[in-house]
Amino acid sequence: GKTATVIVGLPLNGDGLKQLAKALKQRCGSGGSVKEGAIIIQGDHRQVILDEIKKKGYKAKIAGG
Repeated sequence: GKTATVIVGLPLNGDGLKQLAKALKQRCGSGGSVKEGAIIIQGDHRQVILDEIKKKGYKAKIAGG
């Protein structure tokens, strides 16, 4: 029932996803994990995460509600 921000579709392998997840968790000041190729960050941090992913050179957009 808690809010989470999920990042999917990144062209990264397991270690790359873990490193990006760590950086995003630190930037958002939240916990999170990597599961089945998706990064899950606790809380609603869509805009912060979108900005960070774009800074790293990936194309990104917000999807869903």
